[in-house]
Amino acid sequence: MGRHVVLIEDEPNIIEAIRFLLTREGWTVEAHSDGQDAIEVIKAAKPDLVILDLMLPGKSGMEIIKDLREQEKMTQLPVLMLTARGQARDREMAEKAGVSRFMTKPFSNTEVLAAVRDLHAQANQA
Repeated sequence: MGRHVVLIEDEPNIIEAIRFLLTREGWTVEAHSDGQDAIEVIKAAKPDLVILDLMLPGKSGMEIIKDLREQEKMTQLPVLMLTARGQARDREMAEKAGVSRFMTKPFSNTEVLAAVRDLHAQANQA
């Protein structure tokens, strides 16, 4: 059972917080901060889960999720989207684009861990 996550996030403090949290839980965390080549990074890493920020330099998280879902092997990949903007419209657009779960910043460590555990468990049942 793999436990590899790719984190696409441009805020260093959030990267470090999530990396610390998940590595303690036994996950391998690969962080990347640029939206422009995020798809290539995700494809190369073949992760079990992606944590994706909505607002990124180069390409938005929304564009990345749309591109990701067009990739044959990435249609079922669990994606947790993080955003500082928690408007319902953003959430609806993200869910339509194929995001598995949506979380608004700031979030608690407990919320992140629960979401990652749930998404990983669901993916392993499929």
